[in-house]
Amino acid sequence: MSGSLLKVENLTKHYPLGAGFLKKPSSVVRAVEDVSFSVEAGETLCIVGESGCGKSTVARLLMRLVDPTGGRVLIDGADIAGLTKHELRAWRRRMQMVFQDPYSSLNPRLTAGQIITEPAENFERLNRKQRNALAADLLQKVGMSPEMMHRRPSEMSGGQRQRLGIARALSLKPSLIIADEAVSALDVSVQAQILNLLVDLQQQMGIALVFISHDLGVVEHIAHRVAVMYLGRIVELATCEALFAKPVHPYTEALIAAAPVPDPTRVRLEAPVEGEVPSPVNPPRGCAFHPRCPLAVERCRIEVPPLVPIADGRVVACHVRAPATYVPAAASSSLAHVAEPQTSSADRTSRAHPGHEH
Repeated sequence: MSGSLLKVENLTKHYPLGAGFLKKPSSVVRAVEDVSFSVEAGETLCIVGESGCGKSTVARLLMRLVDPTGGRVLIDGADIAGLTKHELRAWRRRMQMVFQDPYSSLNPRLTAGQIITEPAENFERLNRKQRNALAADLLQKVGMSPEMMHRRPSEMSGGQRQRLGIARALSLKPSLIIADEAVSALDVSVQAQILNLLVDLQQQMGIALVFISHDLGVVEHIAHRVAVMYLGRIVELATCEALFAKPVHPYTEALIAAAPVPDPTRVRLEAPVEGEVPSPVNPPRGCAFHPRCPLAVERCRIEVPPLVPIADGRVVACHVRAPATYVPAAASSSLAHVAEPQTSSADRTSRAHPGHEH
């Protein structure tokens, strides 16, 4: 997809095990394996999956908090995966992160005003008046009173702390925010307020969001597109509406079937999955999901299914549901160019405020 703000190509991360002084690692943890996707300005891509599937590792790789084993991470066409720490510094302004824990991710010794302005002061000198003006403006943007700038995180509720974390992320006017389980530690009513805040800020500022979550209710509320991960790989990537209306990959079906349904009249999908998630140290040969998949055939036990585009624009990695023989001849080998966003901001706004106001 040309013109993408963020493009990820064949991103891979392996962690060595059993390594020591002058000793080669005996094995590796395959945390992320050959992941590709793209995100446009003003778009929200949600990455979902069970605990341990690699979604948080993807977030850290995008931020270069850890270095990739392979692949590329391009921001406006520039590959940040290969930059030195000094070269990377200039790109830090373009991308910021909101962490899962709204308390441990904030410095308890600093006031809210200091927490918000600290990132900006890493790049430019601000006098006291400028610092106060910046802190007051961003606190108002996230729905807090400017007087809160003198409080410390311990004097705030969980929702206020997460708003403060969002204000800190906005202080450098980033193009991309990566939110790693940003509402999972909050009460349900506060979750809705923070999600609505993120949607509003995105519409006002045109920020792209990569939102990591295991909660499909949250994902359905905020996403333009959804990438489903299993054991380090993306197995399905589609628009939010298409994914929830008709999941294609058996694992996606199982995730949606397992999610709680608050509406008693809504029919649940039936896709029972037995067994445990395999170890990323010793993943199964072929499709990693085949030991638990009710549709698995012999080919699934031998070959890793590639992500291939199907008729409605999504990409799926499944030998049964999306055979590789159906790939159009003109399809690009880099899947960062497929499954382009088909949901406008206006479409998503219609479901952005489900009865909870911030």
